[in-house]
Amino acid sequence: MANMLVQPHPPKDRPLTRIFPLLGFLILVVGGGLLIGATNLPGEWYANLAKPSFNPPNWIFGPVWTVLYVFIAIAGWRAWQRDPQGPATFLWLVQLLLNFAWSPVFFSFQQIGLALVVILCLLGTVIAFTVRQWPHDRTAALLFVPYAAWVAFASVLNAAILMLN
Repeated sequence: MANMLVQPHPPKDRPLTRIFPLLGFLILVVGGGLLIGATNLPGEWYANLAKPSFNPPNWIFGPVWTVLYVFIAIAGWRAWQRDPQGPATFLWLVQLLLNFAWSPVFFSFQQIGLALVVILCLLGTVIAFTVRQWPHDRTAALLFVPYAAWVAFASVLNAAILMLN
C-alpha cells in the first residue's frame, strides 16, 4: 500500500513537448514575416527612389529573409526553452517587434528616416541578443550572426537611400 502512494518519476522530456513549441516559433516568425512582407510591398514609391549602386535586386530579399526568419525562430525557441522569462527571451521578442515594424514604417508610411532609427535599434538588439547568448547558448548566438550581418547591411542601405532622397 505504501508503494502506491509514492509518486512516479516525472516523464522524460518527450520530443513532441519540444517540437510543438518550435513549430509555434516557426509559424510566428516565418508566417509573421511573410504577412508583413505581403502587406507592405515596395511598390511604385520605392521603385522611384534613388538607390545606391550596392542596392541588391528585389528578388534576393525574399529568399534571404526566409532563411533568416527560420534562424530567428530557432534561436528564439532555444532562448525560450532555456528561460521563458529571461533577458535573452525579452531581447528576442524586442528584436522581432522591431523587425516587423521596419517594413510598414519604410514602405507603407514612407518614413525613410524613422525606418533608419527602427533598423538601428533592431541592429543593436540583435547584437545584444547575440552577446547575451554567447556564453549560454552558442548555437542561438551563431544563428544570429548572419542576421546581424544582413541587418547591418540593410542599415547602411537604408541610410544611403535616406541620403539620396
